[in-house]
Amino acid sequence: MRMVGAKVPRVEDRRILTGRGHYVDDLQLPRMLHAAFLRSPIAHGRVTHLDVEAARAAPGVHAVYTGADMRELSKPIRSPLSQGAVPEVYPLVTDTVRFVGDLVAMVVADSRYTAEDAVGMIDVEYADLPVVMDYEAALDPSVPPLFADLDSNVVHTATKESGDVDAAFAAADRIIEVTLSQHRIANVPIETRGLVADYDAGSGELTVHAATQSPQGLRLQLAQTLDQPMDRLRVLTQDVGGAFGLKGNIFREDFCVPIASRQLGRPVKWIEDRNEHLMASGHAREERIAARVAVTEAGDILGLTAALDLDMGAYPGMPFSAASFTGVIALLLPGPYKVRGYRCDTRVVATNKSTYVAYRGPWAMETFTRERLIDMVAAELGLDPAEVRRRNLLEGADEDRLITGPTVRGITTRECLDRALERIDYPAFRTEQEAARAEGRYLGIGMAAFIENAPGPKEMRPGGGFTGGESAKVRLEMDGALTVITAQSPHGQGHETTLAQLAADEMGVPFDSVRVVHGDTRLTPFNIIGTGGSRAATWGSGAVMVSTRKLREKVLAIAAGQLEIDPSDLQIVDGVVSPKGVPGKEIPLARLAGQMTLMPQTAPPGTDPNLMAEERFTGEETTGSGWSGGVHACIVEVDLGTGGVEIKRWVVVEDCGRIINPAIVDGQIRGGVAQGIGSVLYERIPYDSEGTFLAGTFMDYLLPTSAEIPPIEIVHIESPDDDGVGFRGVGEGGMIVAPATLTNAISDALAPFGARVTEQYLPPAEVLRLAGVVGAGAA
Repeated sequence: MRMVGAKVPRVEDRRILTGRGHYVDDLQLPRMLHAAFLRSPIAHGRVTHLDVEAARAAPGVHAVYTGADMRELSKPIRSPLSQGAVPEVYPLVTDTVRFVGDLVAMVVADSRYTAEDAVGMIDVEYADLPVVMDYEAALDPSVPPLFADLDSNVVHTATKESGDVDAAFAAADRIIEVTLSQHRIANVPIETRGLVADYDAGSGELTVHAATQSPQGLRLQLAQTLDQPMDRLRVLTQDVGGAFGLKGNIFREDFCVPIASRQLGRPVKWIEDRNEHLMASGHAREERIAARVAVTEAGDILGLTAALDLDMGAYPGMPFSAASFTGVIALLLPGPYKVRGYRCDTRVVATNKSTYVAYRGPWAMETFTRERLIDMVAAELGLDPAEVRRRNLLEGADEDRLITGPTVRGITTRECLDRALERIDYPAFRTEQEAARAEGRYLGIGMAAFIENAPGPKEMRPGGGFTGGESAKVRLEMDGALTVITAQSPHGQGHETTLAQLAADEMGVPFDSVRVVHGDTRLTPFNIIGTGGSRAATWGSGAVMVSTRKLREKVLAIAAGQLEIDPSDLQIVDGVVSPKGVPGKEIPLARLAGQMTLMPQTAPPGTDPNLMAEERFTGEETTGSGWSGGVHACIVEVDLGTGGVEIKRWVVVEDCGRIINPAIVDGQIRGGVAQGIGSVLYERIPYDSEGTFLAGTFMDYLLPTSAEIPPIEIVHIESPDDDGVGFRGVGEGGMIVAPATLTNAISDALAPFGARVTEQYLPPAEVLRLAGVVGAGAA
């Protein structure tokens, strides 16, 4: 049975669902101590007094660290991958706090309870400084920068221009202007951040057990910042309870805990509580775009300009700062549409908020902006939004390119749109909508298209892109089992299943005989990203495939020598090597592997008895367009009595190339849609004008439950089967496109009231305001 394309049950599920998973907080080491942090209660202020002596003297407390200590024990934290202006930052603040939740001191004690009590004994005083809480304050040149070593609170600027912008706007019949915005949200994985650092003073070995998406990236940054030799630094990551981009970051706490372990010579654990997570782990999605779109009366989109502002919070993210994502926003903003002229001006600003972090398609502002603009163009011109899309979509022809440059040869966006509208029965809905309005009911339909370079066409990733591709190790064990060692660091995506499916097919062994190993920097190939950016489907899979093929070549060469037959005349089926069409001459892999391990000298001349392969996949074997993408459509009903929004249907038509495991792909899509729904109707990180954080519990930060998520109908447009790596990333698409789909549907429902939806957050009060039921102050 061929494994690729089959709905193989996830091998991880039995372990996780029966409570046998291994998470950081499950780790209990002998003599282990526990850390807790003193966090700033104010948004911006100078630390004028800090007395930790009472905490140090408390029973059970082993150490208290301050910013002054960290200056002695750590280098400034810098990432070689950061973009924009980067201030000097240490693990703990040295003089100034810059957001509510900033790290002032760390207590290490016998228990978390003792550490928390000792935190309360620290005497600290602050002198308030002016807060910078919005774009206007951050852009004001008269406002002092948050960091003295920076020139201003504008930490990054860039401009991207393509085509003839002036000519496009000169030819327009109409120019539509609007400012659109996304609000702050939190990633909220079920498992919060955490790590255990264990320093062995005898060997000088530092072992860090971490809930991270990037074990090798964390290892590299710790080594550089703490002056810890790389050969004596090991990061271990087992099960991770979700991340959604958050745990691809490296945090200041990640330096504090190893420093304490190294100083005290004992293991130290820190597990973030939920209040800390909501307040200080990092936030996503605070951007605004002032857009101008030039159109004809017939609905042709001629030109687009955008002024993008992104609020990165106080501190730059690590290893990728917020500025890293603005380039992708600028690249993809025009989308798969015919545009003659385009310009995007970008500014990234610092404010007194928690750090901007990646969250499942951190460039999603491009899709929200573009797809809202298309609906606004349609409304302004009195045209159907589906027809405006059809009129402007690129076909995916050989000569088709984004206005920003990359080829989109082979994309299927138009087919996805037609099939989504067919599935949802668009004409019938418009008839139903008209009848419902006559009855005083307000239905709406929304649609939105997206594309994602996952991995993108070859021209976007020469030589394997900026990471140089990805490696994997594959080893045939003495018993005939296959061990796959991947550079990926999964946190819910099912890589132990999908990579095993690929290896089983490539090697010709049963699925159950393949084991996937990940998360140990002593074993895994280097990959600074780990798992993120929808990379695994192409890069992780490709690395496993080319490495397994190399190992298979070795095995067939040995068997061919033993059987005196050409390797091309051999096959491996169910773990047995045999001549094609000639029964009786068989060599089980277990026998061959055992012989090569115990008696490598018996290998036929010219063959390699080392039954292991490590190959680097650089994308040359990739097939298809390189673009993931699709179209979502949903139907909603708005209750003008409550402002509630009921999602009646949700249809997804997507193209992610060849599908390794349909059940896992569908799960990724549904999870992303659920998060997108949450970000529109429920979730929001609020601060007041003084920088006070206002969503420290789940009573204030609302999450959707299964009751709020509708059934999600999924249609796949799948690429034909081939021997290449035709798999494309699918993990982020649902979250990228769902907010635009839902806001477009709500806007359509409220069209009779002249509502113009410009913000993504649409709780009941905002819906009622848009409908004119309540005044502006109610939201």
